[in-house]
Amino acid sequence: MNPASVGADGPSPPRPGRAARRRARRRPPPLPQRDGLDAVRWQVPREAASGRKALEQLCERFPALADPAATPLAARFAAGEIVDAQGQAWAAEDPAAPGEELWFHRELRPEEVPEVELSVLHRDEHLLVIDKPHDIATMPRGEHILSSALVRLRRATGLATLVPLHRLDRRTAGVLALGIRPEERSAYQQLFARREVDKTYEALVVPAPDSPLPRSPGKTRALRDRLQKRHGELTTAVAPGEPNAETEYEVRALAAEGILHVRLRPRTGRTHQLRAQLAARGAPILGEDLYWPSQRPRPSAAFWPEGLPLQLLARRLAFVDPVTAEHREFRSAQELTAGSRTLGR
Repeated sequence: MNPASVGADGPSPPRPGRAARRRARRRPPPLPQRDGLDAVRWQVPREAASGRKALEQLCERFPALADPAATPLAARFAAGEIVDAQGQAWAAEDPAAPGEELWFHRELRPEEVPEVELSVLHRDEHLLVIDKPHDIATMPRGEHILSSALVRLRRATGLATLVPLHRLDRRTAGVLALGIRPEERSAYQQLFARREVDKTYEALVVPAPDSPLPRSPGKTRALRDRLQKRHGELTTAVAPGEPNAETEYEVRALAAEGILHVRLRPRTGRTHQLRAQLAARGAPILGEDLYWPSQRPRPSAAFWPEGLPLQLLARRLAFVDPVTAEHREFRSAQELTAGSRTLGR
């Protein structure tokens, strides 16, 4: 790794990566953020037939725009709410040629925003790091828009350029780092891409009797798998082939009903990596909704009450800052507690 070089006047700024240079060449979005949300950008596919009307193509790509509860799309075109890359309004009857862009703001359904604190672990001119609660989405998606951490933080801080630097599942709690300056975003994200971030998770798992994973405190195991997630499927599967996912597993403690408190250090960052690797070895995480075997009984209600969140916590992130060259380490203050509906402090 070669973080920012340090000279007599301190660290020099990192050289922008290709993604950062591409962003710098783009013109600014033609529509500003609204309620902490970026406008939707859709580019007509290159293989699309020429001459088709803008309204027709937009409805085909985003069927939800034709929902009877939504403002009629023709009315939105007439009001000038659908614009091109230069900010010029599209007319519903205009032909939208392949490669042209249509920008618009999504209309939001009524949404309950949980009154749960987004605890800030660190904030400076480069980074905002929070201790994300369980069941709070990182990014706006599906039914979780205004309640997502990103939208809430943008609205609370006024930082329109805020963006997550890595992924943290909605059901997972713990350390989430967000970048503040667009010109630095690529440098931070490349740390994760190059596996130069030390990530530590904790989980409560329930091994089946035939699980090959060790159960004695202090015992470790390297988990290596080929993980595959197909488009449209909710779960990630372990597939034959060369491993593309690696996690270091360590037993911390043994609780009642065979529940293990384990430490996990993923070396790669595949979707649902920890959940899929553990479930594939007969040791799904307590509170699991996607990877718990349907034929397997759950632990007693004392350990798995109704509404129990997934007992997976991103405990720690550590890395050498590519902008300042200083060592960064952030730790969650939350604790996993078997039998509790929430994480203790």
